Amino acid sequence: MSAGTAPARRVLVLNGPNLGRLGRRQPEIYGTTTHDELAERCVAWGAELGLDVEVRQTNHEGVLLDWLNDAADEAVPVVLNAAAWTHYSYAVFDACAQLTAPLVEVHLSDPTQRPEVFRHTSVVTPHAVAVVAGKGVDGYRDALEVVAARLG
Repeated sequence: MSAGTAPARRVLVLNGPNLGRLGRRQPEIYGTTTHDELAERCVAWGAELGLDVEVRQTNHEGVLLDWLNDAADEAVPVVLNAAAWTHYSYAVFDACAQLTAPLVEVHLSDPTQRPEVFRHTSVVTPHAVAVVAGKGVDGYRDALEVVAARLG
């Protein structure tokens, strides 16, 4: 690192249930990019923005809660796609409430435009500085740009 170059800021990109099946699960809704490809893109996009991005995915709610709690303790910004937990997990709501660094909610599809009414409610949105939805995997780039802008 040269003099005057700021170190990259750490950012967590956290993905919830079934997102590990990207590329195979309902590609007409979620696209054909795999989770591994998404993770590679997020790391590259983050590097362009001066962010050190770590991408994680879990199908276990308690694991996601632990990651959010750690992010709160360490004041680490989060890009969160809580997937199905977005719509009903008050544990995710509570974990997001304690975050002090920027939280950006992201969804591959636009839940508000989906036919299932339960998808129209988000427990994450009240705590997010921005919501990026309906832009496919490119939405993650937009979410990282929001974090970078918030960090200055």
